[in-house]
Amino acid sequence: MTADTLHTLTIGNAIVDVLAQAEEDFLAAQGMPKGSMTLIDEARAESLYGAMGPGIEISGGSAANTAAGIASLGGKAGFIGLVKADGLGKVFAHDIRAAGVTFETAAAEDGPATARCLILVTPDGERTMNTYLGAAQNLTPAEIDRALVERAQVTYLEGYLWDPPPAKEAFLVAAEIAHGAGRKVALSLSDAFCVDRYREEFVHLLRTGTVDLVFCNEAEVKSLYQTADFDAALAQLRADAKEAVVTRSERGALHATAGALVTVPAHPVSQIVDTTGAGDLFAAGFLFGLTTGRDPATSLRLGALAAAEVISHIGARPQRKLVDLAHEAGLVS
Repeated sequence: MTADTLHTLTIGNAIVDVLAQAEEDFLAAQGMPKGSMTLIDEARAESLYGAMGPGIEISGGSAANTAAGIASLGGKAGFIGLVKADGLGKVFAHDIRAAGVTFETAAAEDGPATARCLILVTPDGERTMNTYLGAAQNLTPAEIDRALVERAQVTYLEGYLWDPPPAKEAFLVAAEIAHGAGRKVALSLSDAFCVDRYREEFVHLLRTGTVDLVFCNEAEVKSLYQTADFDAALAQLRADAKEAVVTRSERGALHATAGALVTVPAHPVSQIVDTTGAGDLFAAGFLFGLTTGRDPATSLRLGALAAAEVISHIGARPQRKLVDLAHEAGLVS
């Protein structure tokens, strides 16, 4: 690895998260299925923002959270995503750069406002998300920095970005550049509702080798193969994907290829406060392990540790340096 090589470049929706605690009655009154992710327009975003309780604002977005987690572990991460040159766009850019992530995508001067995700966290730690994608959905191949992709050992896409056709094209361009440079391509399935929309396309990405490594949770892999039987879904995933990581909440996580299966338990956590970002940070830990030459079991444990840290507090970014926690756990020297 040369001095300018990135461990991972992530590509995704550049979003400012607004998190607030809420009771389940509030979700019901607003017509929100608990635990769901709903795409909303700008008018709904303004209305819901006005009805929410006090919140905190921090740059977010699934792939951006993963990049921040890798940086917190001491890795070199980059992010490609589109914001507008507005107030929230400046918040996003400041936060992700302050986290140690390379972010060079030029802000849009016109068009929709910077994206925001309004996240309601119920007392059990479950999060319900309402997302206005705004400028983020206008990502095009023009924003894909060829040199940045070629520098990255892994280019990682969040499944949420598969919605807008130009962004889909941007990812395919990035995947082609990455493979042309002998690099790996990874995909997070992001959400069971996202899988429902693009099941056939996601399976095609795996079977054609466009994606080398897929991240998903138990609900997403069941949705991908339209079965309630986890073992059956996993068997099909192992047949389709070169490499897969599946998280199973308190049941731990696994790494699967056609020829091998590695499982690890969940990392202990004293209290679950907010599950926002758990999958994103798990991916960060695993990708850091993978790109620094660690074996699948150690990489899974790094993912579990990162996820445990982020669910112990409000917000989808680490509050403690993950590299310090990894040292304490004996996962890095």
